[in-house]
Amino acid sequence: MVPLPARIGLLVLGATAFYTYVGQLVPQKEVLPPQETVLRADLTTADMVPIGRQIMDSKGLCLTCHTIGRSGALRFPDLDGVAARAATRVPGLSEVEYFAQSLYAPDTFIVPGFNPGMPVINKPPIGLTDQEILCVIAYLQTLGGTATVTLQTSHAYYTAPGATPGAPPDPNAAPGEKLPLTAPPDQKAAPAAPAQPPAAVPPPAAPKKGEV
Repeated sequence: MVPLPARIGLLVLGATAFYTYVGQLVPQKEVLPPQETVLRADLTTADMVPIGRQIMDSKGLCLTCHTIGRSGALRFPDLDGVAARAATRVPGLSEVEYFAQSLYAPDTFIVPGFNPGMPVINKPPIGLTDQEILCVIAYLQTLGGTATVTLQTSHAYYTAPGATPGAPPDPNAAPGEKLPLTAPPDQKAAPAAPAQPPAAVPPPAAPKKGEV
């Protein structure tokens, strides 16, 4: 007869060995933090396209939810041919402006048949830079169209260095609404005219002799 403590010990050792063996059969994948994309200032549009695809695959996490060339029950819209649809999605928004809105303010317009849920792409945890987003837009333009953006392209959510800044987008404005431009910062309001001092009041006359 094997003592009860010994039997319990053998059972624990056997169970541990079994689950260790099963765990080794599961494929192991090392997940590394996304690498920062170094963008040269002289990138051409053609250079930006493959970089944009690389960002979507890695740091941008775009293809975690989106697909390219699939149909059926999808969590988010399929991106195949998206450039051909972008210019007609929201009245008043060009193709580039629509892509920018979809990345910087994704809940502003939701494609019919889908639910909101896409994160703001330029804020944590994803946190793409404005230049990285331009590269993503360049790649999206090739899905049914031709890439035209450069690193000097401005839109409602980003003003490229050296471009004339406009008014920042109003988050409460209706989609496609044109917003008035603000006055340039060097134009100051004319100073108000100084207030005129009150007119002097003459002192009362001295009472005559005999008057109270």
